[in-house]
Amino acid sequence: MKYINEFRDAELGKSLIARIRQRSTKPARLMEFCGSHTVSIARHGLRQLLPPNITMLSGPGCPVCVTANADLDKAIALAELPGVIITTFGDMMKVPASRSSLQQAKAEGKDIRIVYSTLDAIEIARSNLSRPVIFIGVGFETTAPTVAASVLQAQQQGIDNYYVLSLHKLCPPVVKALLDSGEVKIDGLICPGHVSAIIGSRPYEFIPRDYGIACVVSGFEPLDILQCVDMLVAQIEIGQPRVEIAYRRGVKPEGNKIALELMDKVFEVCEGNWRGIGVVPGSGLRLRKEYQSYDAEHNFEIRPGKPIEPRGCICGDVLRAVKTPLDCKLFRKVCNPEHPIGPCMVSSEGTCAAYFQYGEVGR
Repeated sequence: MKYINEFRDAELGKSLIARIRQRSTKPARLMEFCGSHTVSIARHGLRQLLPPNITMLSGPGCPVCVTANADLDKAIALAELPGVIITTFGDMMKVPASRSSLQQAKAEGKDIRIVYSTLDAIEIARSNLSRPVIFIGVGFETTAPTVAASVLQAQQQGIDNYYVLSLHKLCPPVVKALLDSGEVKIDGLICPGHVSAIIGSRPYEFIPRDYGIACVVSGFEPLDILQCVDMLVAQIEIGQPRVEIAYRRGVKPEGNKIALELMDKVFEVCEGNWRGIGVVPGSGLRLRKEYQSYDAEHNFEIRPGKPIEPRGCICGDVLRAVKTPLDCKLFRKVCNPEHPIGPCMVSSEGTCAAYFQYGEVGR
């Protein structure tokens, strides 16, 4: 059965590519907004399989990458406070901040622990009641509900030494900010699958309505992405942009009602600070007033200092899709996964890491 499925998928992939090549006559610049899409496109060589009139751009779809140095500096400043235990996902450890990284701080003796879920962080707090335990909440709408659930769990169980540094980002507002800047011209948007599983497809409706840009929510397999491109091309060719879902098995137009209610209960919308983009109104999440006792920024004095950007790194330009890793003088020469200069090379979903690992040559 495995080989039959592989044959079927290969034949379907060839059919999709042939159809895209046949029907695509207009220049089309398509941007993906998801690190998993970025990796899949690079891993399977989709950029090179598409016709030359289709240009694939990588946007700010990696949550680790878009976290600004100013926010990373806050996490490290918290780690330096006496008695504090920092909990974080592993992909945050090597990200270089202004003067250090969480990995370097850990090597210097700070208590920083990698967790695989907020449940792990809650358990660490329960086992260390005399010490503050801070979870670094980084991610898009995908991870925010789990962090919200951890705050409610801490409240229900009377765990009062658990805190969250909320660095969460919301995707639709930053898409609007990028389009309003006029810096990058795109004709179609490959909307993120994980994020859309939470928020649904309706929050993207302003994009075709106000900007005339085609939108399709995609899954993560190469066939998913090819189907998404095929649907985008169809919209572009007839000049009728709209929002469609090519990932019906994971995304509904209305999203996940329970997850959205959970987010809204614990968080409120605030401004968000995006690497390479800056402060975008309405693109961040902070804990509501009734949950401020779990807010690390509200309960600790943080002195991170003035943020400093790494010299020569163009990660911000890559995230805005105005440049590719191939435009960076540091790429492969100085900056590599073993010695990352910027976060786009650190994260497994970073554009620079994908270009490095899969030998992207661009087009």
